[in-house]
Amino acid sequence: MRFDEAYSGNVFIKSHPSFEESKAVIYGMPMDWTVSFRPGSRFGPGRIREVSIGLEEYSVYLDRHLEDVKYFDAGDIPLPFGNPQKSIDEIERFVDGVLASDKFPLGMGGEHLVSWPVIKAMYKKYPDLAVIHMDAHTDLREEYEGEPLSHSTPIRKACELMGPQNVYSFGIRSGMKEEFQWAKEVGMYIAKFEVLEPLKEILPTLTGRPVYVTIDIDVLDPAHAPGTGTVDAGGITSKELLASIHEIARSNVFVVGCDLVEVAPIYDPSEQTANTASKLIREMLLGWVK
Repeated sequence: MRFDEAYSGNVFIKSHPSFEESKAVIYGMPMDWTVSFRPGSRFGPGRIREVSIGLEEYSVYLDRHLEDVKYFDAGDIPLPFGNPQKSIDEIERFVDGVLASDKFPLGMGGEHLVSWPVIKAMYKKYPDLAVIHMDAHTDLREEYEGEPLSHSTPIRKACELMGPQNVYSFGIRSGMKEEFQWAKEVGMYIAKFEVLEPLKEILPTLTGRPVYVTIDIDVLDPAHAPGTGTVDAGGITSKELLASIHEIARSNVFVVGCDLVEVAPIYDPSEQTANTASKLIREMLLGWVK
């Protein structure tokens, strides 16, 4: 992936034409090779870009305008269809390059497995990294149907890499009994059902630390985000998720990168999921890129 020219296709609204002059880099990870239910999230990044044209460029929540943050849309990482390991390697290599240029990486998935190589790259640069994970699912399996490379395994892999005490999950309402037992045994923090209130309690303990935030769109209730591969009833509202993004922005944690994954446009003809995702990305840019 080249950084010296703008992506030739659709770009996220107000994308800056220069990589070098930008503080942040938006990139897509169009992979859904390992999903356990409904595929289609590889089309998420492209549709989020397309609907971003309907966004207001001003955030009334943060009193900031997209012109206040220079970001470069690098397009989608070219990934080999059906090859999870090579795709993971390509994503890690790409993010290594973004971090080497001292840019803030903001990724769009794609299935949640794509967060694993990004976390690996982030951890190489920030050995005291903490991860904030918002999701309906634990994603703590060691494997799915015998396959360790699965969208149900990235948070388990992050725990094994960084130590489970450095990974914080919020909004969780689905998973195997064994996953919850493992988390309890190793001392991993899991907030069931809610995000905002437990997040308020945890953020002061992360003051000054580099933090990577990964958001699976299915943390939202299907009423707010039906366009995803594994919908799960009982989720939070889009209002709570926006408030959680703003709570992080107001805190003293040092957000060093983030992603938003699992948007699958084909299951939402109303496009409310993609439109919600584009607004969330606007708030992540304006709130977390300093």
